[in-house]
Amino acid sequence: MRRLQTPTVQLFIGAVLFAVLIRPDTSSIASPVDQLTDLTGKASVTVTLTGRDNFNSEYRYDLVVRNRSSDLLIADSLIIVLEKITNLAGEEREPLKSEPILNRFDIVGQDGETDDGKPFFRVPVGASPDLAPLTDSLPLSIRIRNKDYVSVFTPAFRVYGKKRLPAEPKPSINLVQPGSSTQDRQTDRLIQLLLKKGIITEEEWRKATQP
Repeated sequence: MRRLQTPTVQLFIGAVLFAVLIRPDTSSIASPVDQLTDLTGKASVTVTLTGRDNFNSEYRYDLVVRNRSSDLLIADSLIIVLEKITNLAGEEREPLKSEPILNRFDIVGQDGETDDGKPFFRVPVGASPDLAPLTDSLPLSIRIRNKDYVSVFTPAFRVYGKKRLPAEPKPSINLVQPGSSTQDRQTDRLIQLLLKKGIITEEEWRKATQP
């Protein structure tokens, strides 16, 4: 491969780094659920009633996510959404007002809400970065407070998250020939880092550095 001139390489790297710095951060604009996949059928929630405060009409639950799929699920992407609350008759809306029964409850300690106002909770991350197939997450404790003091109700939950995609090996590009200077070797390492992080592609690199 033809050896590249250092000024050309430096100009290209500078342009890439400038573009990264001025790139707008849109992570706080979209709802977290919009960026995740509904894992219905792949992950389930085990709900255990752990306590009840009759004075405040508050119920405490432990939630555990079980990965029922053959895929690795990214642990820090997993959230549990309180999808609905049903009454004794199995209805999720009030018979007269047709409003969600969920609106009659206070959810204590939620991490946020979806665009349609449903509370969600982040699943605790253990020692592994992934939730392996047929394994359980760490338990998550939540509190549901019943403002109307209805004694019988059932919460229903749904899991959202991302699965771990298998890594695809990428061929290494030999940018610098043997005997090159220290500066060329440093440039080579920087370019390899940009390629690895996906900031630039191999095609963009070749086009930008063609003589």
